[in-house]
Amino acid sequence: MKCLVFLAIISCALTSRMMAQEDTGDTRDFKTVSIKKASRPIVLDGRLDEEDWKEAGVADHFRQKYPQDGREAQQRTEVRLTYDSNFLYVGAVCYDSEEYVVQTLKRDARFFDGDSFAVVLDPVNRRTNGFLFGVSPYNVQAEDILSQSSFGHLNFSWDQKWFSEVTRYKDHWVVEMAIPFKTLRFKAGTTHWGINFFRNDEGENVRDTWTPVPINFRSYDLGYTGTLEWDSPPPRTGTNIALIPYVSSSLYRDKEQEPPKDTNTLDAGFDAKVGLTSSLNLDLTVNPDFSQVDVDVQQTNLTRFDLNFPERRGFFLENYDLFANFGTPPARPIFTRRMGLDENAEPVPIIYGARLSGNLSKSSRIGLLNLQTKPEAGNPGQNYTIATFNQSLLERSVIKAYVTNRQAVVKGEGFDYEDYGRNAGLEFNYLNLSGRWRVFTALHASSKPDIGLGTFRNAGFEYDSRHWNFFVDYFGIDTDYYADIGFIPRMENYDAAKDTTVHLGFEHYFGRAGYTFRPPAGSAVISHQLNLQNMMDFTPEYTLKERSSTVEYEMNFRDTGRLDVNLEDNETKLLFATSFTDNEPLQPGHYHYPRATVRYRSDERKEFAYEAEVETGAFYNGSLNRVSAGITYRRQPWGNFNLALDQNFLRLPDPAGDMDLVLINQQTEINFSNKLFWTTFLQYNTQQDNLNINSKLQWRFLPMSDIYLVYTDNYFSSPFLQSNKNRGIVFKINYWLTL
Repeated sequence: MKCLVFLAIISCALTSRMMAQEDTGDTRDFKTVSIKKASRPIVLDGRLDEEDWKEAGVADHFRQKYPQDGREAQQRTEVRLTYDSNFLYVGAVCYDSEEYVVQTLKRDARFFDGDSFAVVLDPVNRRTNGFLFGVSPYNVQAEDILSQSSFGHLNFSWDQKWFSEVTRYKDHWVVEMAIPFKTLRFKAGTTHWGINFFRNDEGENVRDTWTPVPINFRSYDLGYTGTLEWDSPPPRTGTNIALIPYVSSSLYRDKEQEPPKDTNTLDAGFDAKVGLTSSLNLDLTVNPDFSQVDVDVQQTNLTRFDLNFPERRGFFLENYDLFANFGTPPARPIFTRRMGLDENAEPVPIIYGARLSGNLSKSSRIGLLNLQTKPEAGNPGQNYTIATFNQSLLERSVIKAYVTNRQAVVKGEGFDYEDYGRNAGLEFNYLNLSGRWRVFTALHASSKPDIGLGTFRNAGFEYDSRHWNFFVDYFGIDTDYYADIGFIPRMENYDAAKDTTVHLGFEHYFGRAGYTFRPPAGSAVISHQLNLQNMMDFTPEYTLKERSSTVEYEMNFRDTGRLDVNLEDNETKLLFATSFTDNEPLQPGHYHYPRATVRYRSDERKEFAYEAEVETGAFYNGSLNRVSAGITYRRQPWGNFNLALDQNFLRLPDPAGDMDLVLINQQTEINFSNKLFWTTFLQYNTQQDNLNINSKLQWRFLPMSDIYLVYTDNYFSSPFLQSNKNRGIVFKINYWLTL
């Protein structure tokens, strides 16, 4: 507690002075580019030789953002824009004297790790939500939705149908994009949009932006857009309907059953995207199939709680921020992976899903979702309903609200009104114009049969400048609070002695203070960063459960390498018997244990790159030493070959005993072109006693239309050669049909 108070005092004392010194004003007032309608058809060939391109206004004079901001860009970039009745066209000439660095030809993958150009669009011009469209010198596309709460956390899971062409020359490359107005959510009649452009020059490890963006913010931060001035309001999009049917066939053998069970299936379903207005979209799915989704990257878990794996399924990712960003990490009252997946991440059949999302007005957004899973013998189906609302106000602030309902459905009987979980919440997130100062607060409630009302409270603030960062966060959760469609770690406590799980609320405090020192331009080191942080959890009666105090040092090198050193001091009051090995559980009691970690990552641009990490120290009343290492061999741009090893040596006093845990990941990615990909992922995990092989061949035969062939094999980890668990193969084809 003293640490949090100390951090808060420092932050309040320094905030006013630093904000006054570093306020850059509204970039929309002094960075403007005009756009006028094309008088003749634009041929998308990556050449910019039509007269409309020559007559278009130019956005140039880019500024360096990283590793030193406030300077003229070293490499010249020129951008032009035009449009017709269907498309927004973006043309860019990117001068570059170095060999292009492109990590992969696979769409969306490692976009920020290679040379690239991107446009950032804020059609409602509120600096809270927008879009990113980018390409590499090899015409590999990437796109994503931007939101105030997703900055720094893009996953490029939002997919849309748009077009681009690239031509490469000795000293520059040319980009030509055609973005359908149907993919953008904007209010008809607007003539001023927020816009920005950025370049990644990975060979020099440099980031440039059109409007000046401070080094401590992302290149795509919507708070630093310029103005796009239209000669007339963009055209109405008219009918916007896309139908995406699929057909799949699978063969599956489960050898863990006696006798082994063979399953052959032929399945079909569809997704649909319906543009109700230019800013409001309806997504539908019927009998969805997610067999082509990438497998989760496994982790060794030596915590007492479940791990959080990201959402990867396409249906749940449109306007994902409307649903996923309530609460505060790691406590999220809405976590869509709870729908249609069981606790082992195995799929539960989904009958249908419907989602309405987008803008009601310039400052109002809504999200409505309903999904029904299939009732099966012995297990009821579940009906999930989520409603969310965002209201922008002030300069960049948001009021958010949500309501969720999980309702059991019994086969042949309908809703079970005695089996439900309901949640509601209201949040306020204040962000000032520069984005340096954020204050947030929230109140959530839950209701379940025979339990009653439980609450979740949250409040905190953050200050982020080019040198200083302060963050303080509090949330408190009642024992009677449940989130059936959420992910709230640390509430479910497994008691190994009684073989039962105890649901227990807690009070959580977290504070961090950091300082970043940036050496002069030309130095081998780009930045040194020092962080002090403290985390404390208490029981509802304010008895200490857990404390972790950490000193972190981070050094970033000009060659993209990075060195991290962490020193931790941990204190845990173990309330329940906990198993970390296959022997007797660790008994309740008070434990104090320091730990230290050193990790290094080499230059990622090299043909061979590597990383290594060593962690050592006490672990409860024993010790834990961990070694991990990884190596990557890259053949630009068609091949990536990765091998990673994670080895844990756990030693606890008898009768808890010892355990050695091994996790090996090996991934092979071969790109035959930017339309044909083959990826094989092998994971050997002794903690889960499993060897998994997942191999996927993908052919994008038309834009957003794919054929997949997926092979999956699972073995016991030892001896795995004669101990197959299950095996399956899936063939799937989907086709994007625009109506």
